[in-house]
Amino acid sequence: MYKRAAEEVKAAMDTYLYSKEHNRFLKTIIPSKNGSFETDLTIDASIYAPFYFGVFAPDDEKTINTMNSIKNRLWIKTDVGGISRYEGDKYHSATADIHNVPGNPWYICTLWLAQWHIAKAKNMDELKEALPILEWVASRALPSGVLAEQVHPYTNQPLSVSPLTWSHAAFVATALEYVNKLEGIETCPSCGMPVFSHERLRR
Repeated sequence: MYKRAAEEVKAAMDTYLYSKEHNRFLKTIIPSKNGSFETDLTIDASIYAPFYFGVFAPDDEKTINTMNSIKNRLWIKTDVGGISRYEGDKYHSATADIHNVPGNPWYICTLWLAQWHIAKAKNMDELKEALPILEWVASRALPSGVLAEQVHPYTNQPLSVSPLTWSHAAFVATALEYVNKLEGIETCPSCGMPVFSHERLRR
């Protein structure tokens, strides 16, 4: 029964929530009385969810198209970089230039991109695509190691709540996902054991 319900939800997402016209999942669809749907076309970092919650595979064409849309539109086009929450996010807004800065970069939203790179990686080269994002987060931590909620898109200064548990939790989760995938990709040709674990045991 649960499997059938899950399949029905996925089919509905495929039919109604993925836009072939815009080549990505939509943020929101609102049913109208006449049976049609109003759509929110805002690109939001949260549309990474269909892959992260296991509905669609990370290498599914719909997932790839969606994640590329997030990266292309929400990546901050300054020296700071990072992913904003959604287009036109005014929370602690630092500029009106939403073309280059659609919102302030958030640690969690940027880490979602890393989690996708990790999930779809089938070899070391693909897995390494996540490393610059992990390094981006670590390099912007305060000297104490504390992570804020957001980063100023021009100065790299922490913005809003600091420390933010969610930022730390997302970083830890992403690092663990990286290590787990690394162990699955790198295996010892002699014993078949993950190289990462193999080396730890030899120390």
